[in-house]
Amino acid sequence: MVAVLVVAFFLFAGLYTDVLWYDQLGFLNVLTTQWAARVVLFLIGFVAMAIPVWGSIQIAYRTRPVYAKLNSQLDRYQEVFEPLRRLAMYGIPVVLGIFGGVSASTRWEMPLMWLNRTEFGQTDPQFGFDVSFYVFDLPMLRSIVGFASAVVLLSGLLVIATNYLYGAIRISGREVVIAKAARIQIAVTAGLYLLLQAASIWLDQYATLTDSEGLITGASYTDVHATIPGRTILAAIAAVVAILFIVTAIIGRWRLPLIGTALLIISSLIIGSLYPWIVQRFTVDPSARSLEAPYIERNIDMTRDAYGVADLEEIPYEATTNAEPGALRADAETTASIRLMDPAVIAPAYRQLEQFRQYYGFPSDLDVDRYEIDGSSQDAIVAVRDLDLSGLGDAASWYNSHIVYTHGYGLVAAAGNQRSADGQPVFLQSGIPSTGSLGDFEPRVYFGESSPDYSIVGAPKDAKPVELDYPGSGDDQSQKQTTFAGDGGPALDNAFKKLVYALKFQSEQIIFSDAVNDDSQILYDRDPIQRVNKVAPYLTLDSDTYPTVVDGRIVWVVDGYTTTDQHPYSKKQSMSETIADAQGQTPPIAFDDVNYIRNSVKATVDAYDGTVTLYAWDAEDPLIQTWQKIFPASIHPMSEMSGELMAHVRYPEDLFKMQRAVLGRYHIEDPAAFYSREDAWTTPNDPTAGTNEARLQPPYYLTMQMPGQDAPSYSLYSTFIPETKGGESRNVLRGYLAVDSDAGSEAGKRADTYGKLRLLTLPEEDNVPGPGQVQNTFDSDPTVGRELNILQQGQSKVLNGNLLTVPVGGGLLYVQPVYVQSSGGTSYPLLQKVLVAFGEDIAFENTLDTALDVLFGGDSGASAGDGEVEPVEPGTEPEQPGDGEGDGGETAPPAGDVDTQVAKLLDEAKAAIDDKQAALAEGDFAAYGEADARLAEIVAELIELTGE
Repeated sequence: MVAVLVVAFFLFAGLYTDVLWYDQLGFLNVLTTQWAARVVLFLIGFVAMAIPVWGSIQIAYRTRPVYAKLNSQLDRYQEVFEPLRRLAMYGIPVVLGIFGGVSASTRWEMPLMWLNRTEFGQTDPQFGFDVSFYVFDLPMLRSIVGFASAVVLLSGLLVIATNYLYGAIRISGREVVIAKAARIQIAVTAGLYLLLQAASIWLDQYATLTDSEGLITGASYTDVHATIPGRTILAAIAAVVAILFIVTAIIGRWRLPLIGTALLIISSLIIGSLYPWIVQRFTVDPSARSLEAPYIERNIDMTRDAYGVADLEEIPYEATTNAEPGALRADAETTASIRLMDPAVIAPAYRQLEQFRQYYGFPSDLDVDRYEIDGSSQDAIVAVRDLDLSGLGDAASWYNSHIVYTHGYGLVAAAGNQRSADGQPVFLQSGIPSTGSLGDFEPRVYFGESSPDYSIVGAPKDAKPVELDYPGSGDDQSQKQTTFAGDGGPALDNAFKKLVYALKFQSEQIIFSDAVNDDSQILYDRDPIQRVNKVAPYLTLDSDTYPTVVDGRIVWVVDGYTTTDQHPYSKKQSMSETIADAQGQTPPIAFDDVNYIRNSVKATVDAYDGTVTLYAWDAEDPLIQTWQKIFPASIHPMSEMSGELMAHVRYPEDLFKMQRAVLGRYHIEDPAAFYSREDAWTTPNDPTAGTNEARLQPPYYLTMQMPGQDAPSYSLYSTFIPETKGGESRNVLRGYLAVDSDAGSEAGKRADTYGKLRLLTLPEEDNVPGPGQVQNTFDSDPTVGRELNILQQGQSKVLNGNLLTVPVGGGLLYVQPVYVQSSGGTSYPLLQKVLVAFGEDIAFENTLDTALDVLFGGDSGASAGDGEVEPVEPGTEPEQPGDGEGDGGETAPPAGDVDTQVAKLLDEAKAAIDDKQAALAEGDFAAYGEADARLAEIVAELIELTGE
């Protein structure tokens, strides 16, 4: 009993902390609705399984022949079983009921969606049902039939076993003798099972519209003319055989149902398999192109609609390949916005120049955002200076890790199209304290992608702050402390809450530490995607979240999708496999097929207090309307979004990747051409990846003006090349897909152009080089190779940045930044050169401005905005930071100054040690933690200074 009570208390602690977490965040109804649905479904599943099984066993036992003559073997079985009979007759139904209840409760979403279903307003072309029937009704009906079939089947098996054990079924040679009561019960059970199979076969005819076997997803010619009619006939036969079993229960003759069962089996082979094969082989295959055309057209139309690409604007693009002088004059604004800073390459520069202390960190792949600066839009590479406790080393005590070091500090932003004279990023926002062009905002980051598993913050008003806010700099080397002043986590305002969280995190210090008081809060589940996933479990979340400054706060923006794999006639594809490219790995096993997707929700997570806000971005989506009925008031209308937030939302990458994968084939609207795969496309592999890494090139955000646009806009683009044939693909451009990602800056109103997909289609006779060809040209050009060899002299290595494709000058311009990085341990990439290509011509210069002028006959007609920098000349070793992390990009001090600084730091270290000992003697753990943290910083500075 003690053990049971202990286990029960641990379970209660987990449930209670969930209640506290959801309640503090304002989403308690999400948790309680899930719990209520799971409990109700468990009870329904338990009763629906246990009662029929128990009833079947009871009937079989109570109607057993009392004076049946048993053989010796059955006598021995009864002797063993009889003492356990009562336990088995109740225990078996209970165990099966638990399995049935658990199975039902794990699928809590399906019944809730069915009860709150919303019509799509679109009918399928085969049966004329609304699409909602396939998304909501059909899965629910098939689940009910499947569960009921399992119940009846298990009941029937147990009935047969019970009757055999007690002699109601006897086998004597070839003769099987069945008592009347057993015959009636078995026949009725078999009849019920066959009725359920008839219903299952009947529902299967509708499932052909979501089957993905063969050329298309959905019912093909064979399905419509053979499979669907065949299943209708088989359902009728199964129903007739079920009636024959019921008749047998009355008249006692088994001949008719047995003949009917044999007829059903033979019919299923002939009508269900052989006939469709004959139709496919001898009718469809010889004339497939014409016979399948109407069904291919259905598949094309409904796939394009399900993936949101039905309104795609296709623009024939006669791309020129001749680089004429002044060709970029009409595209001056686009040219000035070409991004030179690669967010996947320059992360080490952020770490070296902006990390400052070893306990801060930046992600390895940065994000692209845009800000209005001096009246013009500026693409920016952004990242949060997050907390990284792995940098504390020996100072990573419980007190430091959970009380002192609680948050990151500041957002760092660099101009996407600028660089300093030596190739460093030009920061728009940087430093500690944070300064720059983004204005004043709350810089503290308590909720980030690498935040600690939990932190305990908050204190009485008159208490001395113990949280490290940020380290001192310049003449003021003293640390700045702060106390969290928001509402970011459950309050630890009584001993019981401290106990349950001590159990949750397996940490007794939560109970005994004097830093945990009645004003304390505990912050956990701090990753933005994790928080949104918990409050909106019905959403599929984008794999990338990005930080931005909105209304004086740093907020994380998370895109949420509503998806289903039950949309009729729409192509299914694995989402995780489709979005995998050079920026994300393909999972070993994927079980996330979808054939309908909408970016229905934009979510924000406040980096300071963790507040999660969900906005209905696509309020017309039937799936999100259904979930809003289930979780009322959890999603805010788009009208509540501020103008600043609207200015920083963007078209999500994962949705765009799904759409480009579909458009690789479904840009073809002619069924005959689609069947022949005459013009199928694919996304090219990333040309900057290694030779053994065949991963797709990711889409890129750029501010540019597409044909059909009046002005440049923030966009997301990708390219297409011909689909692989015979293991090889011609790496020439066939399509250029871009989507307008600028939602405008008007509060609560999305720009009309947002989400507009434009596809530039290039004629097949035009051999405009694709990314792979261009990269090969760059790598094999002797002049480029010679200059790269010069750059790689000594301790340097060359890194190729992202290869951008920009539709300017009547053609397609390729731009690739080239970085130089020292091979030392504290080095970072510096932008030194720019490669450009237009048609067959290339240029390799110090700046993009110069490269474009060289490429376009001495005058491109536009300015790229980086013409005033003076990069290091080839052969000169780029200036790199001193040894150690977080040196702020400063060069190493003269040797004479090193000794002075070391001596000063040693004195400070001795003082910090004395303070630690004094604080320990007085029992002042807050002062002890502060001195310990100061000592760790001094040691880190000594390591940086001496390199030892």
